Amino acid sequence: MATEAETGLSFHPMEQFIVKPLFGDGPVHWYTPTNVTLWMAVIALGIIALLVMGTRGRAIVPNRSQSIAELAYGMVYKMIEDIAGKDGLKYFPYIMTLFMFIVFANFVGLLPKAFTVTSHIAVTGILAFAVFFTVTAIGFIKNGAHFLDLFWVRSAPLAIRPVLAVIEVISYFVRPVSHSIRLAGNMIAGHAVIKVFAGFAAIAAVAPISIVAVVGMYAFEILVAFIQAYVFTILTCVYLKDALHPSH
Repeated sequence: MATEAETGLSFHPMEQFIVKPLFGDGPVHWYTPTNVTLWMAVIALGIIALLVMGTRGRAIVPNRSQSIAELAYGMVYKMIEDIAGKDGLKYFPYIMTLFMFIVFANFVGLLPKAFTVTSHIAVTGILAFAVFFTVTAIGFIKNGAHFLDLFWVRSAPLAIRPVLAVIEVISYFVRPVSHSIRLAGNMIAGHAVIKVFAGFAAIAAVAPISIVAVVGMYAFEILVAFIQAYVFTILTCVYLKDALHPSH
């Protein structure tokens, strides 16, 4: 990482995204417990607390945690039904898990001193490629070779169908890349901007403007945290619809 003398900055906006071992200062291996490991565990416990412990009573008049869990359940269920149809509801547990993990990761990352795991392409890439391989497998298992109809635009003139097929194939294989970069990029950008504004708060002349900017960006990031989880989930439903009903 660049030093203060090299950058002229007393703060480093990207330092918050460094993966560090939990114990010691040695190199990070695939088996090393890191800050990412810790915050993923916190996220998992938070999801369990909300969906399992928070709904354990199943009260007719729900408490706050049960209301949030039911709203999330109903929203994802309706999203799958509207986009992928009744056939898609059998994959509800997977899509619900995706949504809850991403929305919790995004919101936990807004806590002071927390680590935003969805700012790392290694995490969002795994999520995106898992969706890609899952829906591709579903498409071939359910439809066999007819899944390839997804790339053959029958509604287009015959002369341009081969060109469109090439474009469709390329766009299909780009899906996991755009799916993962969109989420990670938005998380990195928002947190980095907040860090920059916070750094200028130490300068008395611009401190009031900086504080207002931090508060405004933080409020905006709360909105972005939910929207990005929603977008990732809705795109997963769209890809699932293509796998279940590949014909144009």
